[in-house]
Amino acid sequence: MSDARWAWGVGLATTSEDGTVLDAWFPSPAAGRIPLGLDPAMPPDELDRHAVPDPRRAVTLDVVTVEANLDEPPTSTPDAYLRLHVLSHRLAEPNTVDLDGIFAHLPNVAWTNAGPMHPDDAARLRPFLSREGIQVQGLDKFPRLLDYVIPPGVRIADASRVRLGAYLSPGTTVMHEGFVNFNAGTLGASMVEGRISQGVVVGDGSDIGGGASIMGTLSGGGAHRVSIGARTLLGANAGVGISLGDDCIVEAGLYVTAGSKIVLADAPPRHDGSRVTAKGGELSGENGILFRRNSLTGAIEAVRRAGAGVTLNDALHA
Repeated sequence: MSDARWAWGVGLATTSEDGTVLDAWFPSPAAGRIPLGLDPAMPPDELDRHAVPDPRRAVTLDVVTVEANLDEPPTSTPDAYLRLHVLSHRLAEPNTVDLDGIFAHLPNVAWTNAGPMHPDDAARLRPFLSREGIQVQGLDKFPRLLDYVIPPGVRIADASRVRLGAYLSPGTTVMHEGFVNFNAGTLGASMVEGRISQGVVVGDGSDIGGGASIMGTLSGGGAHRVSIGARTLLGANAGVGISLGDDCIVEAGLYVTAGSKIVLADAPPRHDGSRVTAKGGELSGENGILFRRNSLTGAIEAVRRAGAGVTLNDALHA
């Protein structure tokens, strides 16, 4: 198997008093196998000095060395965290790393401004945490991206809106109400003011408008992984459950799913005067389409459009 399908890293794992591994941070993960001659028993000094107990949170930090076959499912919590780091460090694009069963290796964690804690310990030690100025900021399996990785060339207005495992290309701006899940993200400079769900990728130069939503696959949404092409606009409060090609526009407030009945506005009427229609799934991935709602009939219409799609503000995404 090619070394390109492996990854490795040396990092710090946090373990609670009951032995639960809560997380693992890998500052410099790398593609390939562990280099010959590397001694896992001799961690870098900058990590080794942090491998100490933290009695405030009832945890211990230990140096870990992990090597993962990215074509096979994760086998442990540190393995799962390495894969999320691989994505956020842009070593592999979304949907190219095997994440099957990852939830089983990610415990529910009390995320604090001092680091992760076991939820039971957070409840038990709350008076002491308050005295130390430690606040619980969330209770979840996934942490915030910016607590582990600072992707260069990216703007993120609200750290709580982007999970570790998100893939954000240089030039991407995630506004305050934007959200990017793990194993999802942008393949170029993009504006994100809406929701990018797990497994979804957005092409270069596209704009996900405020309040817009892109259907993922985690909650029983089917096996199709939705993608958004380049220079495509998903209008404010709009949504899609189908893929959009390049240079497409979805009108603000319009939600298009695979089962939506869509009038092909450019097609001539049938002999009986009825309009030609298609299901949304039949138009999935096609380029240069404007999806709109007829203000008189309420019907969803698809109109072929020529030329390039949206143009982002270069200064904003520089």
